[in-house]
Amino acid sequence: MSHRQFPSVFPVSRRSALAMLSSSAMVAACSGGSSSPGAAPTPTPTPSPTSTPISGPAWSGYGRDAQHTSLSAIATQDLGRVAWTTPMDLAPQYASYGVLFTHYGSPVVTTSNTVVIPVKTAATGSYRVEGRAGATGALLWSATTDYIMPPRNWLPPYNPVLTPQGRLYVPGAGGKVLVRTDPNAASGVFAAQLFYGAVTYNANPAAFDGTVFINTPLVADANGNIFFGFVVTGTNPAGLVSGIARSAPDGTGTWVGAATAAGDPSVQKPVMNCAPALSPDGSTVYIAVNRGSTAATQNGYLLALDSTTLATRAKVALTDPNLGTPARLSDDGTASPVVGPDGRVFYGVLETQFPTHNARGWLLQFDAQLNPASVPGSFGWDVSPSVIPASMVPSYTGTSAYLLAVKYNNYFGVGTGDGLNRIAVVDPKTGQADTIVPSVQVMREVLTILGPTRDGASANSRVEWCINTMAADPVRRSIIANSEDGVLYRWDLTTNTLSQSVRLNAGLGQAYTPTLVGADGTVYAISNATLYAIRA
Repeated sequence: MSHRQFPSVFPVSRRSALAMLSSSAMVAACSGGSSSPGAAPTPTPTPSPTSTPISGPAWSGYGRDAQHTSLSAIATQDLGRVAWTTPMDLAPQYASYGVLFTHYGSPVVTTSNTVVIPVKTAATGSYRVEGRAGATGALLWSATTDYIMPPRNWLPPYNPVLTPQGRLYVPGAGGKVLVRTDPNAASGVFAAQLFYGAVTYNANPAAFDGTVFINTPLVADANGNIFFGFVVTGTNPAGLVSGIARSAPDGTGTWVGAATAAGDPSVQKPVMNCAPALSPDGSTVYIAVNRGSTAATQNGYLLALDSTTLATRAKVALTDPNLGTPARLSDDGTASPVVGPDGRVFYGVLETQFPTHNARGWLLQFDAQLNPASVPGSFGWDVSPSVIPASMVPSYTGTSAYLLAVKYNNYFGVGTGDGLNRIAVVDPKTGQADTIVPSVQVMREVLTILGPTRDGASANSRVEWCINTMAADPVRRSIIANSEDGVLYRWDLTTNTLSQSVRLNAGLGQAYTPTLVGADGTVYAISNATLYAIRA
């Protein structure tokens, strides 16, 4: 999601747009543009995308892995052409000024190159799940789910997950998860698992379907256990309250209330769209909780829970590093905890008072026990940073073993925002004075690159980048990033240039989207309710 400016083509004044930004509906818009792709580096060979079955690394869920690093395990193909497309939304709900306030969940890709796609089928958010051949986009199977959306403002993402054992899980109604044993097979059915017990659910399904809603992406650990947050809006026979759940491969479940886990009765629920993240050893699960969905109550904690029992190991109240007051944990965002290889935890928040940081928020960082660690990043509100080896940036001379790639927008007309929207690689262990609030030290900028397309809001402002997770290619030392100008770009970290691009559509303002990589190196991007498969 984004806070963005509205070009003059939309029938809404800039003053009205900025007023909306200060509420829970932080919005964005953009216009089309052109680009000039340059020479691309020579890639490490990837499997040829043919009809022959291949075997490659899976893209298992939001941010690829349970730490949400978005680091590809295979070299990406050239951004040469759109090989195939398929709708992710059969009933897109556009705002009157042309913006699409719908989050789309990240597809997943199996090791056999089956692309599993969540497809919204109705205006209110009914979903089916499709398995398509990565080589051709041909439909292999389709299954309708009973998932019901939780109460929300912007439409939240619907996210599947693959376990390391190859099982596919998707959310269902009433807090159930639906599991398909072999997502590559044309035949098969989803079986239901209830973390609070199938007997309890089956005795009164309507009581649960109407009050219990999964409100975060699903995450799987190495043993195939599934973690997610859920929100409860009324009484139910199991006595469930909003909280965090764990479902084992055999369907047995564990859960803990959000308020109990936080040790604070004012906490209401897990933050909407906040994908739980696991420590590198799988022993700890991290998730954020807040006190409500309004601007005044969107504050709370980051929790560290034992991944077996869900007992609280640590918690930290999330604060604005500039004002020292509780930060906002927006239900219109998709920021999720991201865990580095050394166990550090990164999580994006909004500033307390709009727009004291140009509505960019902050990227907070903590050690594995949630003690504050080093300096914040200068953009965080709706992004999960990619964790990249420092070797991906040949010009880097610092001492950090890894860096972070992050969206770096600076929305025109919001506070002192100049509209020079960028993406950036930052060093999480060294600091510099923030350009907006110089009294705050933030992660040092290693590389930045400006959006290539002017948006007309000012002489120099640019259409903003439109990603919540950016796929990182360590082999080609590049970042794959989507823009609201309707173009997908490769950011070459060796030359600091946008070395390749492919036009997807004319561009539009939309909620931030993920990019991902298939088992054959095909790149997948989402724009205007459509999934695009891009390859050489």
